[in-house]
Amino acid sequence: MEISTLIQRVLSIFMHRVFVYGSLKRAQPNYPYMIDSNNGKAEFLATAVTIQKYPLVIATKHNLPFFLNLPGQGNRVHGEIYKVDEKMLEYLDWFEKVPTMYQRTVVALEISEWAGRTGKEEKLSPGSITEAFVYSTTTYQPDWPSLPTYESYDSNGDHGLKFVLREDRK
Repeated sequence: MEISTLIQRVLSIFMHRVFVYGSLKRAQPNYPYMIDSNNGKAEFLATAVTIQKYPLVIATKHNLPFFLNLPGQGNRVHGEIYKVDEKMLEYLDWFEKVPTMYQRTVVALEISEWAGRTGKEEKLSPGSITEAFVYSTTTYQPDWPSLPTYESYDSNGDHGLKFVLREDRK
């Protein structure tokens, strides 16, 4: 067996939890990337909310959701936790342009509803606390912290700020 194949097999054993709050959630424009097996493996585990408040804003001419790493400001942010393999984590790092546009950090979360399969994965009941990676912006415009903040992102929300897909951006 080739060394690189062996390394990939070993790495695929390691799974990571990722909290998504915006366009990668179910029923949102970029969700297909989460379930595309060419990008790696992602399994939906739970809905959750951040323990601390953070500003979740919609910004740029493309109406993108941004999680600002300013704990204590904004709202407790609602989102979804996924269990992803190393390949998907690497894909998400590329997709989120780490480290230039986003950074991957750890956030504390309160489980709202657990949907993950039981087995080796622990089942967490509502109210349980866990941690997961989150993608937050590394740089942003000075006015972004004063933009309206949201508890939950929906590209079709009554904010009227329709998300622009990458392929449609000019």
